[in-house]
Amino acid sequence: MPSEKELIRLAKTNPKVFGELYDAHYPRVFGYIYRSTGDHALAGDIAAETFLKAFVRIGTFRWRGISISSWFFRIAVNELNQYYRKKNYSPERLTEGFEGANGANGVDWPNRHALRHESNEITRRIDEYQEFEHLRKLISTLPPKYRQVIALRFFEEMSIRDVGEILGKKEGTVKSLLSRGLAKLKTKLTATDHAL
Repeated sequence: MPSEKELIRLAKTNPKVFGELYDAHYPRVFGYIYRSTGDHALAGDIAAETFLKAFVRIGTFRWRGISISSWFFRIAVNELNQYYRKKNYSPERLTEGFEGANGANGVDWPNRHALRHESNEITRRIDEYQEFEHLRKLISTLPPKYRQVIALRFFEEMSIRDVGEILGKKEGTVKSLLSRGLAKLKTKLTATDHAL
């Protein structure tokens, strides 16, 4: 298995090799965008545009010992910033969408116990989703500089160093933004808890 550095070198002249980088990094980049927007179709558009721009610009990428995922996330952050500035995203180069696979048409429940277990699992997932949506909506009201560091640090579980690399900021600045952003988020959470 070639190293990431070697894969990047090969990807500059071989689209198939870029496809390997795409396959390896698309799920996390898409997840980050989806958690930022809360809109599956929009996240698909932005992720597709992110990787299309990366594909077009792969020749300009310079290896510095840091995973190419930071570069993909930086492009995604720029695309999200464009979306938030316009509040109406329109990909520049996207010519075709990516179609997701359809799920199974039916479910064969073997017994009542399985149905009850599945029902409990669905209820748990709905509760988790509602909590996530509430938190995502509160985060989306923060200024972009706080929204980005919180999403990358906690949703994507990146190190302070990686967040700094993606956003082009020093580690001390990232820590400061996280601290202030979390304080603002805590204030908003407290306000919504009192409103309930």
